[in-house]
Amino acid sequence: MISIRPYYKILHCSLWLILSAISIMGCRKDLAPDPEFGEGDYPRIFYLGDQFPSAVVINEGDTAKYNNLQFSPAGKVNITWFVNDGVSGTDTSFNFVPQAGGIFNIVLEAEYNGLRSVRRSQVIVKPSSYTPKPYDKVVMGYLSENGTAASVKWNYITHLAAQIGRVSSDGSLDITKGNINQLSDELIARGHTQGIPVLLGIYGRLTPVDGWAYYESDDMGAAIRNPSARASLVARISDYITATKMDGVDIMMTDFNGSPNYSANLAALEPFVNELREALPEGSLITLAVTTGWQHWEYPADLSKLDWVNVHAYEDGIHVGPGAPVGQASSYDHMVYSAAIWANKLGAEKVVVGFPVFGLRYLELDADGNNLSWGSYDYTPYRQILEIDPAANTKEFVDAAKGIYYNGQPLIEQKAAYIKNSAYKGMYGWYLDADAADTTKSVFKTAYDLLK
Repeated sequence: MISIRPYYKILHCSLWLILSAISIMGCRKDLAPDPEFGEGDYPRIFYLGDQFPSAVVINEGDTAKYNNLQFSPAGKVNITWFVNDGVSGTDTSFNFVPQAGGIFNIVLEAEYNGLRSVRRSQVIVKPSSYTPKPYDKVVMGYLSENGTAASVKWNYITHLAAQIGRVSSDGSLDITKGNINQLSDELIARGHTQGIPVLLGIYGRLTPVDGWAYYESDDMGAAIRNPSARASLVARISDYITATKMDGVDIMMTDFNGSPNYSANLAALEPFVNELREALPEGSLITLAVTTGWQHWEYPADLSKLDWVNVHAYEDGIHVGPGAPVGQASSYDHMVYSAAIWANKLGAEKVVVGFPVFGLRYLELDADGNNLSWGSYDYTPYRQILEIDPAANTKEFVDAAKGIYYNGQPLIEQKAAYIKNSAYKGMYGWYLDADAADTTKSVFKTAYDLLK
């Protein structure tokens, strides 16, 4: 019988040599040897992935480093570094040390025989201090947990609440979302550069479009009604805000949607807010998203430590459920009614009134033309409604599925005009990443232009 082991060894060694050669070739791809250049060949710039980031966020006074770069043909390339179109260096490496906050565009140009290769990077610098921009009325934008910095219309808000702090029932605070691609740092840098305070939005388990709690979810409520877990949560929030230079915290607790502990959860808001006020840096903002359903009677009597409340003045509850009539759930009249509830509690000067950036979509109707059941409707982001009907911004109803009701620009204008001519503090929108990409159709711009 012939043994196959020697052949196996030969085959194994051959494969190892081939794979090793491929590996070596792969490692040399970005840092290739100097090739022969012919007429019309462009110069080349070689670097590893982290040595020339497409974007990076740093603090004022820190250094953005671009080094270990190689150029070809070696020793013959004319190198120029630009910062916001101004020449800042001609060396093979470059260190950028910003002395102020802002957005800085870094361009590396390699020239050979009149031909140029270009690489670009952006340095987003978090200022050491800033002055909030002036405003007549608050226009607060919520960024959902799925939003990015690109979703924010910075020119059309005065404050930003970013859903970054996911609260668990044991009082832990998950800020993973804020760490991905330096999201928190970027939001703070961009916001502060434009004079916009950025708040840490904390929340439990929320439904993705309307931002309401899942039925019987009790994550944040369980954390804040337990004194030990609440103290741990307060410390984590304070540490995070201090470390990142955020401007405060927005509490979006809706843990009373069917929860048997809803009364205790609401009562726990008072000590939670008071303990936050003691722990946060001086001047920090504390806001609270509140509702107007039957639960509003059980909110604490003393919420004086809050800067303001964000009133969920939409989704009237009349137009959902089995047999409910279809219609506009976020009407002007419902906003007026909802705002008055909290003006009577805290005074209008502490009330920011909400508007939806999504629509109520009916999926099935009963024989009478009413909503069929608890599962026969859902919610559609405003930007998706515009995909269905590009003229939807001029309306508040789109004939899709069994009908979608929402707030287009005319209804937002009517609501904003009411707030403008009142003692209310302002308006907020849930949520920024659902708004139109086209600013001419943006409901945030519509509200801001009337309230600024």
